Amino acid sequence: MYAVIVTGGKQYKVSEGDTLFIEKLDVEEGTEVTFDNVLLTGEGDDVTIGAPTVEGATVTAKVVKNGKAKKIYVFKMKRKKNERKKRGHRQPYTKVEIVKINA
Repeated sequence: MYAVIVTGGKQYKVSEGDTLFIEKLDVEEGTEVTFDNVLLTGEGDDVTIGAPTVEGATVTAKVVKNGKAKKIYVFKMKRKKNERKKRGHRQPYTKVEIVKINA
């Protein structure tokens, strides 16, 4: 069984046992999180599409880790003006493992 969920403004296709990195959630490691915003559920040819969400469908996940991604550098420059800006950014994330899909 699989489902499409929305969290952090992004859509993810998940199955039971998957681990994925999502936008940071304000929860501690080891706790369970329930995603109510399920757009689609399916198993084989049996697919249920929500309008806009599937009624009564939830996805339960366990928080594995909270952390930050690798640093990326943002460099801006205006030529002939001697104007340069260099900034670094580390995006926070939450690593979750999908435990159960209730459809």
